[in-house]
Amino acid sequence: MASIDLDLCYMTATEALAQFKSKKLSPVELLKAQIARSKEVNPKLNALTYTFYDRAIDQAKKAEARYMKGRPRPLEGIPVAIKDFHPVKGEITTFGSKIHKDFKPNYTTPTVERLFAAGAIMHCRTTTPEFAHAGTCHSPLWGITRNAWNQEYGPGGSSGGAGSAIASGMTTLADGTDGGGSIRIPSSASGIFGYKPPFGRNPLDRDHPLETILHYGPMTRSVADAALMQNVMSGAHPGDICSLRDKMVLPESYESIKGWKVALSVDLGYYEVDPEVQKNTREAAKVFKSLGCKVEEVNVGWNLGSLDAWSTHWEGLFGALCGDLLPRWRFEMDPYVVKILERGLTHDASRLYRCNLVRAEMYSKLAPILENHDILICPTLAVPAVKADHQNDDPDFTINGKKISAHVQWVMTYPFNLVGQCPVASIPSGFASTGVPTGLQIVGKTYDDLSVFRAATAFEAAKPWRSQRPQL
Repeated sequence: MASIDLDLCYMTATEALAQFKSKKLSPVELLKAQIARSKEVNPKLNALTYTFYDRAIDQAKKAEARYMKGRPRPLEGIPVAIKDFHPVKGEITTFGSKIHKDFKPNYTTPTVERLFAAGAIMHCRTTTPEFAHAGTCHSPLWGITRNAWNQEYGPGGSSGGAGSAIASGMTTLADGTDGGGSIRIPSSASGIFGYKPPFGRNPLDRDHPLETILHYGPMTRSVADAALMQNVMSGAHPGDICSLRDKMVLPESYESIKGWKVALSVDLGYYEVDPEVQKNTREAAKVFKSLGCKVEEVNVGWNLGSLDAWSTHWEGLFGALCGDLLPRWRFEMDPYVVKILERGLTHDASRLYRCNLVRAEMYSKLAPILENHDILICPTLAVPAVKADHQNDDPDFTINGKKISAHVQWVMTYPFNLVGQCPVASIPSGFASTGVPTGLQIVGKTYDDLSVFRAATAFEAAKPWRSQRPQL
C-alpha cells in the first residue's frame, strides 16, 4: 500500500487554498490523502460515524474544475468534518443516540449550510456523546472515542470526534457546538484551535431557538483557518432571530499586541487546577510578556454558584427538549443522560430565571477586569484530559486530592457560556507528562472577536504548535 503523505493530512486550509489557486495541488489529492489517513487511524480512535468518501471525491473533482475556470468559492475543495449533532438534510444525524440511529432531518443547520455553500466538502461526520451532554465523548450508539495523543484518554467533548479527527489528520476543518465548552474542551485536549463566538455572531439551528448558552463555531489546526470558517459561518440568518446583522469580517493579518494589558487567572476564583495545567498556563503568560504585554494576575471572584446556574440551565434546556423520550427510551440511553433529564424536568421557571441573576453577578465581576485589560487568559481545562471511559457520576474523581463533580467541574469553559456574549478561544499551551496537550482560553470583551483573534495570532506566531503530531 502506498504511503500516506502526512504533510497533506496536516496542511491548513489557508495553505491548501493557496496551493489550489496556484495549481500546485488538487482538492482531489488532498481529500484522497485524508481518506487514506482516516481508514488507517480511525479504527484506533473511533472519531467518525458516517463517511461519504465516493461522493466527496466527486465533489473534489468539481472543485478542481472550478479552480481551472478561475471561479472558486471561499472554501472550495476543503474537507470538513461535520459533527453528528448538526442536522444535515437527507443525511442520517444520530445526535449520538440509539433513538435517532436512522433519523434523516429535512433541513441543514445554517452554519453547515454556509460551509457547504462556500465550497467545503463533507467527507465524514464526527462522534459526540448522546445529545452532546458532556465534556467526554462516548455513547451507547457509537462507543468510546479516543485521544490521538494518548489513547487511554478521551479527546474531550462534546465535539470530541472533531478534535480527534483534526489532531490525527483525518480532516482539514471541523465544526462544533459549544453549550458548556464543547468546542473548547476537545480543542484543549486534542491540541488544536477552537473558537466559541459571542452569542448571536453565528446563527443557531431551529432546534435551539433563543438559546443563549449555545454557540456554533470552528475547530481547526490554525488561527487563520478558524477565521476563514468564521467569515463564512457568521452573519444574520432568517432562521435565527438572535443572529446579528453586523457582519464581523476577520482580517488575514493583525498588528502587534505590544503594550496590551493581559489579565491572568489560573483558577477563576474557585477551581482546583492540576499542577501541570497551572505550569503551562503560567508559561503561556510568559509568552505574552515576551510579546511586550503587561500580564497582571487577577481575582475573577467567581464561585460554585456558577456551576449551579449552568447545571440548572443545561438540565432545564435538556429536559424541555428530550424529557418526553424517557418513557420509551430510558433503558437504552446513557444512564447519566437519564439523570440529567430527570433533574431538568423538576426545574420550574422561577428557578431557571434565577440563573440569569447569577449570570448578571458573574458579569459584574468580569466586566471591570475586561474594561481594564485587553484580554483575560485562563486554562481551558483544570486537568489535561480525563480517561477515555470517564464516568460523569464517578464519586471518586479528584483533582489535587480533592473530590469534585466528575461531570463538568474539571472544565473551565462553562462559566463563559453563562456570559456568552464574550468571545472565547482555546489555543494549545503545552503538553502534560501523559503526552496529552493542554489549552489556554483567551477571553475578549463582549463582541470583541477581533481582539481574541489578534491575541491568538500573536501567540501562535510566538509559540507555534503545528510541528507537533501524535504518533499513531
